[in-house]
Amino acid sequence: MKPTRRSVMAAGAAVSAFTIVPSSVLAQAAKKKRATFPEKEQLPPSERVNLGFIGAGGRAVGSLKECMHHNIHTLCDVDAMRAAEAFSHFTAAKRYDDWRVMLEKEAKHLDGVVVTTPDHSHAVATMAAMQLGLAVYTEKPLTRTISEARLLADYARKNRIVTQMGNQGHALDQSRMAVEWIQSGALGEVKEVHCWTNRPIWPQGIVRPPAEPVPATMNWDVWLGPAPEKPYSSKIAPFNWRGFWDYGAGALGDMAAHIMDHPVWALELGPPEQVEVAYERRDPASAGDTFPVSTVVTYRFGARGDKPPVTLKWFDGKNSVPWPEGLEEGRTLAKDGGIIYYGSKHDMLQSCYGKSPRIFPETEMQRMAPELKRIPASLPRAKGLHHEEWIQAIKANDPSMAKSGFDYSGPLTETMLLGCVAIRVGAGTRLAWDSKNMKTDNDEANRYVEHEYRKGWSL
Repeated sequence: MKPTRRSVMAAGAAVSAFTIVPSSVLAQAAKKKRATFPEKEQLPPSERVNLGFIGAGGRAVGSLKECMHHNIHTLCDVDAMRAAEAFSHFTAAKRYDDWRVMLEKEAKHLDGVVVTTPDHSHAVATMAAMQLGLAVYTEKPLTRTISEARLLADYARKNRIVTQMGNQGHALDQSRMAVEWIQSGALGEVKEVHCWTNRPIWPQGIVRPPAEPVPATMNWDVWLGPAPEKPYSSKIAPFNWRGFWDYGAGALGDMAAHIMDHPVWALELGPPEQVEVAYERRDPASAGDTFPVSTVVTYRFGARGDKPPVTLKWFDGKNSVPWPEGLEEGRTLAKDGGIIYYGSKHDMLQSCYGKSPRIFPETEMQRMAPELKRIPASLPRAKGLHHEEWIQAIKANDPSMAKSGFDYSGPLTETMLLGCVAIRVGAGTRLAWDSKNMKTDNDEANRYVEHEYRKGWSL
């Protein structure tokens, strides 16, 4: 059942606003974190939008920096200490520790909401905000499960909600230029793509750590949200949750939105037809709790019109991408991640976030440079201002202006998460994917396509 304004208000009625933490404690915590918010002049009042943040610490700090020339009207975080930097800087913002209460009390004052919670709460918070008519910017991955991504994209499209997923490289001029190169035919037919990342940089392949007392400054019940009711551990929250099935989507969920995004976009790949996974799990007991430490995921996409089928391989953890033939000795591959396109005419590298597109070997890049410069710019340039692109779409009430809106990022998330489903089933799993009916050919896998919600938190 989808939440309505009434259900959101009812859920929040029994929960109080933010836990009171002495300002001196917040100030000390903010100082310890070395407050980093730059001084920025606000726009004229007529040009500002009112924003609420569901999540005010961690990743939210980067989003706040990008949006702080607008009105930061409301901040919500379950962890007062982690959010201390934002609370201490944005002193005029109203504070909450339960986003349901925040939406109940503040929705009428807001134009948009930025959701930067852990993955497992993205969908419920995003849907609730959209059902109140608010524009939403939600961090990647858009959701933790495929069924949630489909529901959010369908709702946003039917109701013309302005949306954006936080895959910031989608707004880089370099990445949009690379799309134009590929779609112009500069590489010829691309039939194989390799993607890699240095993630995970958090624990995976481990069993759940022992329970600890919940800190007095943390609302653990709301942190859990729709996830199963389990005890708190400082080894899970606030940062190391990504590797746990209950809360995150592993390396694929964290970085495929920044890396796979570009070939999916440029090659117009659509849903995959098959996915296959290989990995090693050193501790079999960890299979019930966390992702393995390293994976190789192979996606197979069908032909699209006159475009050929594509095989896309994903490498993470200890798995290194095969060294590309033709790349000169002495060159390096980006340590944090990147992409290799193998075309019938030319091969090309991109680094993480779609940066630095470069045909290789370098002699070919130099030879092709004049031709590449003549390729017309068919995509609008956002100068890397991913949040601002969303805000301009809010002002114009035009969802199409946000280029990673849920119409695009929802299907991208489904593709990413299909790999997570295969990983959950086990090493050696091969799945055929029926995107229209949102089913695989494996009954166990189909359990992980759908989302199970804790009572009181259903989407």
